[in-house]
Amino acid sequence: MCRILLMLMAVLSFRAVEAADKPNIILLFADDISARELPLYGSNVWSPPEGGDTSDLKYRATTPVLEQLAEDGCWVTTTWAATVCSPSRAMMMTGRYAHRHKWWTNRDIGEVQREDGTYEKWPLYESSPLQIGHIARQAGYGTFWAGKTQMAGDLQKFGFDEGCFTPGKLTDRDNPYTDFKHAYVKRNGERVLINVDTGEPADTYWQHGWYWYPHVRLMNHPESRKKPESRKKMEWWPNTPESRESFGPHTYGPDVELQFVFEYMQRQHAADKPFFVYHCSHLGHDAFDWLHPDMNTKWPGTPVVKWDGTGYSRVPTKITGDDGVYDTHGTVTEPGIHHHVNYLDYQMWLYRKKLAEMGIDDNTIIIFCADNGTSGYGKHQSDRQKGTHVPLIIYAPGMTKHGRQDVLVNLADFLPMIADVVGVEIPSDYPIDGESLWPFLMTDKRTHRDWIYAYRGAEQLIRSQYLMKDGRGRWWDVRNLPDDLISFPEIKEWDNALELHRAERERLTETIEPFDLHATEHDAPGTRPNPNAAYLKQKKKGNAKK
Repeated sequence: MCRILLMLMAVLSFRAVEAADKPNIILLFADDISARELPLYGSNVWSPPEGGDTSDLKYRATTPVLEQLAEDGCWVTTTWAATVCSPSRAMMMTGRYAHRHKWWTNRDIGEVQREDGTYEKWPLYESSPLQIGHIARQAGYGTFWAGKTQMAGDLQKFGFDEGCFTPGKLTDRDNPYTDFKHAYVKRNGERVLINVDTGEPADTYWQHGWYWYPHVRLMNHPESRKKPESRKKMEWWPNTPESRESFGPHTYGPDVELQFVFEYMQRQHAADKPFFVYHCSHLGHDAFDWLHPDMNTKWPGTPVVKWDGTGYSRVPTKITGDDGVYDTHGTVTEPGIHHHVNYLDYQMWLYRKKLAEMGIDDNTIIIFCADNGTSGYGKHQSDRQKGTHVPLIIYAPGMTKHGRQDVLVNLADFLPMIADVVGVEIPSDYPIDGESLWPFLMTDKRTHRDWIYAYRGAEQLIRSQYLMKDGRGRWWDVRNLPDDLISFPEIKEWDNALELHRAERERLTETIEPFDLHATEHDAPGTRPNPNAAYLKQKKKGNAKK
């Protein structure tokens, strides 16, 4: 596979442009945030702290910076991801759909059988050896990966020079610096999930703390490589006496990510080299609340930030206590996804402020997006576009499009767009499914693509500007956008349907046929199905119920 990658890279060509002329790229990829959570999208419904639906304005986010970014640049009304984290990231990073990379859904990932007969998840760098990190790197960019990876395999093979992960993979269990984590123990002969901080059973799914007192791992950090005793490519942070001294429950993972992102940007700029930052924030993802372990909250509070009409200020965080009993001294917000969105707005303000200070704001492209719908509303859902409809805001100096853009975009379109930006030509014999958005953004082109696609395991979703098929096989009239962004009229009586819709149904049905390989080509080529695969067990269970 390494030989294949080298051959691919050998045939890549890119424009001979001076480093200073190449635009920097920041891709801020939020987690589990539906388009409806941003006021920009005009929905009359959003998510309350416990999940579900609300129209209570006190739970609506406030995003002045993202709205300014959308005005300076543009925002897209209908952008589709997959319905859950891993396959969405796979789609975006590779420019391909699941029939090629085999990441069908989080617990349904195609496997590869190794020479010794063992099975493992087929890593994206094997199924798709040309990804966004590889493309940027080949164009002479420094590449940095921050936050949540949601990827299997060796994180150093995805085309990124350095990284700051929180923590990277759930298999990274040996962090010695924080006890905000879960562990399975045997008690009275039973396997029990406990909160390591308190030693008490935890009624949740197994996870690390990625917000407060976070698990942070650095990849290829230059200071780490200077230490003879720790010349490892991956190192736990805090990694210096000073950082260990200041580390504690008040330390906030999204702040740490941004600290290392900014440090990397500074180093690249000082070396007169362009950078590509792929920042996968956890913000938006629900989580166990380590500061309130007995409270049934969905989205733990964030640091308090305040907007004065021109800029943000952040209240210094103070958290005292231990063993599950903590006092936040009024420096942490109440729970709620709206606070997560607000904090993303604050971080975007920090990004734009930093770029201006560095003098590169007029030579940096910013992309804000998310990986799938909100937990408790859209995540994992194939009902209409609940799980797939995500926000997309793009700012690029010199772009011709501004404000609202009523076009269709797939996350798969990001890879060819980034290739266009950095000047890399994708080999003609390397198939991708995305279509570059760059010509639309930079010319007088009025449309982008006429259908978008998503998947959830064996379920397939597709839509045009007029018609949508969801993963449950239902068809919807999507000519007009409802106030809640989801309550489209269902089409059931096809004999009485518009000719437009009948023709679209035929066209869209034919379009998705080549992608429908879940049952026949689920795994890596040449791999026999693993009898212990989770998706096969689930399938057998479903058949038994019938």
